[in-house]
Amino acid sequence: MKIENIITEIQPLDRNAMTAAAARLDSLIKPIGSLGKLEELAVRLAGITGDFTSRFSKKAIVVMCADNGVYEEGVSSAPQIVTLMQSANFKKGITGVGVLSKLSQSNLVVVDMGINSEIKSENFLDRKIRKGTHNLAKQPAMSREEALQAIGMGFDEVRKLHENGYSVVGTGEMGLGNTTTSSLVLMALTHCSVEEATGKGAGLTEEVFLHKKNVIRNAFEFHRPNSDDPINVLEKVGGFDIAGLVGVYLGAAYFRLPVVIDGVISATAALLAFNLCNKTRDFMIPSHCSEEPGYAVAMKQLGMSPYFNLGMRLGEGSGCPLTFLLIDAAQNIINDMATFDEAAMDNSKLVDIRTH
Repeated sequence: MKIENIITEIQPLDRNAMTAAAARLDSLIKPIGSLGKLEELAVRLAGITGDFTSRFSKKAIVVMCADNGVYEEGVSSAPQIVTLMQSANFKKGITGVGVLSKLSQSNLVVVDMGINSEIKSENFLDRKIRKGTHNLAKQPAMSREEALQAIGMGFDEVRKLHENGYSVVGTGEMGLGNTTTSSLVLMALTHCSVEEATGKGAGLTEEVFLHKKNVIRNAFEFHRPNSDDPINVLEKVGGFDIAGLVGVYLGAAYFRLPVVIDGVISATAALLAFNLCNKTRDFMIPSHCSEEPGYAVAMKQLGMSPYFNLGMRLGEGSGCPLTFLLIDAAQNIINDMATFDEAAMDNSKLVDIRTH
């Protein structure tokens, strides 16, 4: 399906369902508004699904994996083989997101979008566009056709999940050099500075960190990506993992599934999807506050605030399983708590604490 057709068919939140959810929450045996953000989340979920009684029993995290040619510029602390190794490890349940996914009883869908290796694994899906992007320090990271292909692949993964009864999706990524690409995308979309967009990623010495910022600064001046054209931004300075996640966000909005934002890479892809279609934001649920500075830039532009701050900066989708637990909590509250009428209790003297 063409991206233009996807965007045209995305519909806004169901306001009638949200009104019904809010009324139900206000009638429950508790002070009005006393469960704060959990109530707000329940209302949002009702708007996404059109039914406040929905349950989210089948959960999946789509982890997009790809290498980035800018790795050649010495912007990462680990050898590039780590992308392949970690991508193969995710479904073994031994990585951060793997362990947390088991906790939340969610499935991992690990996708090779462009790992720089011929090796295949039963632990990830082969959707390789090619073995990593070009070195964006010297040429565009990808062609426009490749950017659209990657977005389409992300959309297709969500379509398959929807067809198989999954009701909530998380976003994850793996790829050496992707905090460099995310910094450049953020700079292009928000006009923020290198310092505001760039962190130390998986861990860099101060010397390498300064070098990384110089590489980013020079690449941005070299490409001058068009901030009014998100596909051009992807083409010039993006990554296959980021492009794939853009497709995941579009797919979630199209199929009316809540989609959880993880860390800075995931948030950058969310911002790209929002710039393509602002209605996608209605379906996005932020998770944790990433320690990477660019995350705050993306959240501000999206007008969002994360649900929790644990000082995390792992990526991989590690914030999504924890947020799935919050989603379950919000739904259990609206579905399983009794109303004052059901409990034969008087609520005539209750005060709405949200307005006092």
